[in-house]
Amino acid sequence: MDPSEHDGNGASEALPPPPPVPPNVTPIKAVTEPEVKKVFRAPMARRGFGTRGNKVPILTNHFKVNVNNVDGHFYHYSVALFYEDGRPVDGKGVGRKVLDRVHDTYDSELAGKDFAYDGEKSLFTVGALPRNKLEFTVVLEDVTSSRNNGNSSPGGHGSPNESDKKRMRRPYQSKTFKVEISFAAKIPMQAIANALRGQESENSMEAFRVLDIILRQHAAKQGCLLVRQSFFHNDPKNFADVGGGVLGCRGFHSSFRTTQSGLSLNIDVSTTMIIQPGPVADFLCANQNARDPFSLDWAKAKRTLKNLRITTSPTNQEFKITGLSEKPCREQLFTLKQKSKDGDSEPVEVTVYDYFVKHRNIDLRYSADLPCINVGKPKRPTYFPVELCSLVSLQRYTKALSTFQRSSLVEKSRQKPQERMSVLSNALKINNYDAEPMLRSCGVTINSNFTQVEGRVLPPPKLKVANGDDLFTRNGRWNFNNKKFVNACKIERWAVVNFSARCDVRGLIRDLMKVGESKGIAVEEPFDVFEESQQFRRAPPLVRVEKMFEEVQSKLPGPPKFLLCLLPERKNCDLYGPWKRKNLSDFGVVTQCLAPQRVNDQYLTNLLLKINAKLGGLNSMLAGEISPSIPVVSKSPTLILGMDVSHGSPGQSDIPSIAAVVSSRQWPSISRYRACVRTQSPKLEMIDSLHKRVSDTEDDGIMRELLVDFYTSSGKRKPDQIIIFRDGVSESQFNQVLNIELNQIIEACKFLDEKWNPKFVVIVAQKNHHTKFFLPNAPENVQPGTIIDNKVCHPRNYDFYLCAHAGMIGTTRPTHYHVLLDEVGFSPDDLQELVHSLSYVYQRSTTAISVVAPICYAHLAATQLGQWMKFEDASETSSSHNGAGPAAAPPVPPMPKLQESVRNSMFFC
Repeated sequence: MDPSEHDGNGASEALPPPPPVPPNVTPIKAVTEPEVKKVFRAPMARRGFGTRGNKVPILTNHFKVNVNNVDGHFYHYSVALFYEDGRPVDGKGVGRKVLDRVHDTYDSELAGKDFAYDGEKSLFTVGALPRNKLEFTVVLEDVTSSRNNGNSSPGGHGSPNESDKKRMRRPYQSKTFKVEISFAAKIPMQAIANALRGQESENSMEAFRVLDIILRQHAAKQGCLLVRQSFFHNDPKNFADVGGGVLGCRGFHSSFRTTQSGLSLNIDVSTTMIIQPGPVADFLCANQNARDPFSLDWAKAKRTLKNLRITTSPTNQEFKITGLSEKPCREQLFTLKQKSKDGDSEPVEVTVYDYFVKHRNIDLRYSADLPCINVGKPKRPTYFPVELCSLVSLQRYTKALSTFQRSSLVEKSRQKPQERMSVLSNALKINNYDAEPMLRSCGVTINSNFTQVEGRVLPPPKLKVANGDDLFTRNGRWNFNNKKFVNACKIERWAVVNFSARCDVRGLIRDLMKVGESKGIAVEEPFDVFEESQQFRRAPPLVRVEKMFEEVQSKLPGPPKFLLCLLPERKNCDLYGPWKRKNLSDFGVVTQCLAPQRVNDQYLTNLLLKINAKLGGLNSMLAGEISPSIPVVSKSPTLILGMDVSHGSPGQSDIPSIAAVVSSRQWPSISRYRACVRTQSPKLEMIDSLHKRVSDTEDDGIMRELLVDFYTSSGKRKPDQIIIFRDGVSESQFNQVLNIELNQIIEACKFLDEKWNPKFVVIVAQKNHHTKFFLPNAPENVQPGTIIDNKVCHPRNYDFYLCAHAGMIGTTRPTHYHVLLDEVGFSPDDLQELVHSLSYVYQRSTTAISVVAPICYAHLAATQLGQWMKFEDASETSSSHNGAGPAAAPPVPPMPKLQESVRNSMFFC
């Protein structure tokens, strides 16, 4: 953690002593709130296994690991690196080189021990080193870590001519480092065996960290890019261009997991994004979609290039880009010291272009009129012409991908199950973990066979449509051919707005009315079609939306109930956010957008699924909702919540995170939901506005809003049971969900009614894990409804994997559910059946989905309102930094409120 972060809140300065109490004063005891006894909750233990469904054998990408040396100890040492003059080394990337050199040079002082080094401040050995504190000095030739020294001659250039070379030898050719290794802790390997019996501890967490560091180090030795527990080899065969100068790079994830059947190594295919290696100019042209380097936006290029590593020709030295020159190459001057005849050095001003062309005899084809790349320090720039610079391979790209880049990445990285299995078997061979000396000294051996487990295929829940008809599901899918929606609404008092989309609008309305009728939806004639006026077509999105609304308001007799909005382009239309916000936040009108490119009956049916849900209808329902027979849930009022927080991409650190909570309404229904969305501090994973006490009677939190709606929509009943589905938290945060978020929810309940004690169930759903399932002798994906709660699941905790959906392309990614708390007392079968059923109530599609509907809805609500916020940024320049120091984070802009009329609707569908 960087020390500057500590000053703000750490106790960095001692407080002054309190003032003395005068002799004639008796201090009054401060009145505190009555103390509520805080209970600390930990994730519950498994209650047993499910038994329903057809048993099927399944293979999984976990490979069994044996550990023979359980009596030994890992020793943890702290590592500190210094330069010769005692300054600490702050650059990343140089540590591994330095410690490799220590290992090779001082073998006998280290008693011949191998070590696992994390690349930063920790080093681990099996058994102790000879002394508790060791100091070494090593010299590295030609250190170009990811930092570099700007102390070449000003304007210094790669490999200078001979007279330059003598002057430059020291800074570039070698460097001396002092290394201090000091004992920090001792970790018994026995902790691994304990964890496998379900007894986790600090020690076992540390022991697994050591094993994972050994895997990382093993990959680092092979020159891989490391991203947490994933490794990417520098092999162009693994690269796929996704556009914009970005490549998808395929590699492997590998990590040790504790499971019911012992320790296993989980290996999976993993993909990350990297910058296209090679000439800088080629990358910039691809990145900005420019014809040639002369049409580039160099201000943008400067931001894109900062901190990227390049090699320069002809010497192939590596540098880090610090900026660009102010002037083009043929005008940018620097001072060159030249020896004159009598041996004195005379400084002469020379342009970068002339220096390379005349002094170094390097032919420059196109750099003369372009800026130079600067790799020096702010005070001492070092310039290179663009065409001599090449980007080093395997540099991560961390900005958000465009929709097109993302779909291209998905398309190029997906693999059929069998292809994936053979790639993984191969990975195990290539990695050759048996040869890793550290693993050998722990006595670790890895089996090369996929672990076989027993899965069960649950029968699909029964679905109903209008007139009590059954909806037949096959392979997790169904359709509405010759069927009517179970609860069809009317489309009345509506209009169409067209933002310059090319389309036969009248034909579209006619088809919509026809398809609507076949689904039981009565579609009235629209009041009017509002075509965007030509003059605004090129205006900014906010202006176009404003003008369109003025038009609609001036012509309509009263507020519309529904607006159908035609957008000119699919995906990422910049009108979408402002249009939705205007409708939902300013006017309270339900709206449906479409880009009318390929409209047919199937498309219109899918559109009507969304419209019907938004207007308060339902497309299909579970039979168990109609004649209430859902285990546990139908018996007493039950509120179901889906909670999710979405963050900006890693490159955007200042975008507020968006928390969404959706809640079921109209119990005993579990198909109807409403959403509440708030902004919170960037990257904060815990939802912080569940309970917000404003005064003794007012709570402005999310929960109160949802609880009141449940009460009024469910015939004035309070929920006896609250089932919470939480998305997107890692295992390290389970305790926070149970103790921070759940406490806030309980406080919100108590604030409404002190005597009310609902029972809670808390379930976390994870999709970004690396466990995959395969059928032993079949090329296709596992069947929808496949559930696994044994062998590769946790040795103590209550978790299971469910593939509820039909994987049509690529390899199915199962959802990993963790039951952290169950005060209701579900049987494993009933709970698993409820989760499975909730994958069938998603109103937007005619398929089972991969994760329960309330979580999907929470994603949708967060994403949609996130689009509104995008325009907040665009319309309000950040004036919020009013003189506050850099430490004060700008206040998070609040989420605009939804209008009363749409607040309880499924606007996110």
